[in-house]
Amino acid sequence: MSKVRISSKYQIVIPKNIRESANLKAGSMLELITYGNRIELIPVDSVKKLRGFLKGMDTTILREDDRL
Repeated sequence: MSKVRISSKYQIVIPKNIRESANLKAGSMLELITYGNRIELIPVDSVKKLRGFLKGMDTTILREDDRL
């Protein structure tokens, strides 16, 4: 776990080890979600980057006999 300090302009610096492990680059978009007194930063991927991430997934749906 890392600690950061909020600047007088309410900015933070994400530590290098976290940027590298999350593959964050300058200009990356993050979504912020609050849960009570907790803040989560979630990287937002473009739709183009997500294309094909479910490739090879089994799409077979088992249905009951009366639902065919």
